[in-house]
Amino acid sequence: MSNRLAKESSPYLLQHAHNPVDWYPWGDEAIQKARAEDKPILVSIGYSACHWCHVMERESFEDPETAAIMNRDFVNIKIDREERPDLDQIYMDAVQAIAGNGGWPLNVFLTPECLPFYGGTYFPLVNQHNRASWKSVLTSIATAFKEKRTKIEEQAIHLTGHIAQSGFRTAVFSGGNPFFVPEDAAEIFEQLMKTADRQLGGFGRAPKFPQTFPIRFLLQFSYHAKNRVALEHACLSLDKMIQGGIYDQLGGGFARYSTDAEWLAPHFEKMLYDNALLIISLCEAYQMTGNKEYAITIRETVDFIKRELMSPEGGFFSALDADSEGEEGKFYTWGKNEISEVLGEDSEDFCAFYDVSERGNWDGKNILRIKNPEMAISQEKKTAWKRKLMEKRGLRIRPSLDNKILLGWNALMISACCKAYAALGDESFRTLAVKTIKFVEENMQGEGIFRCYHCYHYTATGRGKASIPAFLDDYAYFVEACILLQEITGDVAYLIRAKALSDWVIASFSEEENGYFYYTHAQQDDVIVRKREVYDGATPSGNAVMAANLLYLATVFDLKDWKERALRNTAGLKEMIRKYPDSLGVWATLANAFTYPFFEIVLAGSVSDQKIREFLALGIPNRVFQVSSGTQSDLPLLRNKPVHGPSWFFLCRDYTCQLPVKEVAELVSLLKNS
Repeated sequence: MSNRLAKESSPYLLQHAHNPVDWYPWGDEAIQKARAEDKPILVSIGYSACHWCHVMERESFEDPETAAIMNRDFVNIKIDREERPDLDQIYMDAVQAIAGNGGWPLNVFLTPECLPFYGGTYFPLVNQHNRASWKSVLTSIATAFKEKRTKIEEQAIHLTGHIAQSGFRTAVFSGGNPFFVPEDAAEIFEQLMKTADRQLGGFGRAPKFPQTFPIRFLLQFSYHAKNRVALEHACLSLDKMIQGGIYDQLGGGFARYSTDAEWLAPHFEKMLYDNALLIISLCEAYQMTGNKEYAITIRETVDFIKRELMSPEGGFFSALDADSEGEEGKFYTWGKNEISEVLGEDSEDFCAFYDVSERGNWDGKNILRIKNPEMAISQEKKTAWKRKLMEKRGLRIRPSLDNKILLGWNALMISACCKAYAALGDESFRTLAVKTIKFVEENMQGEGIFRCYHCYHYTATGRGKASIPAFLDDYAYFVEACILLQEITGDVAYLIRAKALSDWVIASFSEEENGYFYYTHAQQDDVIVRKREVYDGATPSGNAVMAANLLYLATVFDLKDWKERALRNTAGLKEMIRKYPDSLGVWATLANAFTYPFFEIVLAGSVSDQKIREFLALGIPNRVFQVSSGTQSDLPLLRNKPVHGPSWFFLCRDYTCQLPVKEVAELVSLLKNS
């Protein structure tokens, strides 16, 4: 038995292709059927690596009796949230307004006009834990749709109006001084530390997410304000994650989040974006501290991504599943006897170091974590242990791979590779970044509204196919990646491309009244509202990243209106950033550019890679960095700078430069006195 999803390319939709539910993909066919038959629409949203999505599928969507109710009373649509994040945003907002929380699987009921009126996340097979069973929900909704239609439609209209404003209502600059002052940064820091777990790292209680955006703010704040507490908590958070079960101690790479406060037990799915964002944070922490554990973790995580998430052509796949053989975490957990069989007499040291016991530390099994970091174990010995156990683990049935290639997530990974090259100076990271952007340029760019594609799938024949117009996040992360590529390569062409992409975003995504950006482009017509999202989610706010891009490019190209737009957009969120920096971490970090001195740094002359590496290794925030490319450039910062002869560093502000210096140490001295 198969349904319409069998013709789709999304791994998540294909997982449901043989359910007895008469699933439709999102599109006109399903919507027109709902209108013709006057039935409510059930939209069920998830992703391939989602553990609870699998649970609900096994319990309900594979059950013929439940499927019969769904097929009789509803038009049923399955959506991959990673393929259509725009729809996921809209209907997630609806469910959060209805239920007070959200998550996946996301199940939302719509009128035939696609307006939401009820929804929730996971619904169990039977009533339990104050959750109604899925069958009872289906029956109640079907009855209400027939008997209380007017009330449902009124509720749906009201809810849709709420969705249009959610996440944006306060983002309006009301005048006054748009700039931030050091006292604002201090208040943001104090607010973040109110939720900081000072013993176990991170923020808040379980479940714990990596929250890399507040960590990056703390790192930068510690740099500007010379605040030791900020640096210590950022590093504590990274240390505890690296030592925890959220980090794959054998193969590298981080799971999506920890179910407990100790970072021990994750949901085991590994997402490309989480790992890219954590690499970026680790690189910035390494630049500030020189901690060798960060360098090791960066390399191990990049190695994991290259080994398990990289396509032959150079793009990166989206995720690895949480489950294998129908069991969460089975691929990653160990019994003590298994360790003994592989490591022999070394097993006792290994077990003491990685918290392995006969009874286990999680449901009778062992999740590897570093419980005793003070034990003196050499890196060579740890590497040998890992190699042997990886060989053993390689014989197990692997978690499934989601082989979608997403533009935004690949752009984040390009940025991570650029940061890794800057921090560690390893040429392989720069090579990887250039290879990945070449893949993007060759496979995910087009014309018209398809200036860039959001998604690239491999078909049954093995050929790739790009689809779905790119969203704001895709463009914002892509522009940022181009900016960072220019820094590590000195190739001005990346800046030209970043400006052209930004021109396109301004033309196609702008919200004219206040200068922010919609999530979808102006020509998209299959969403009920155009969202304007300013909060960070699992990935950075596209509006925040785009504002940072505009500031950088405004400086490079001397575009005063772009700088003013970046400043105005940040200022519009000033009070919200101060109150809720954990939800606006990227904006909080960008606010530093309008709080502390912002520098223009140029390396000109016959430039060597060595000089570039020396400068980038410093990790100096609040600056643009350009390299003369061997020919005279008309770009403002490169104008009248030497292109041959000895290389010089120029330190400038507002295009006024100090006398150039030859060495990085001299540049650092200038920065300290500026």
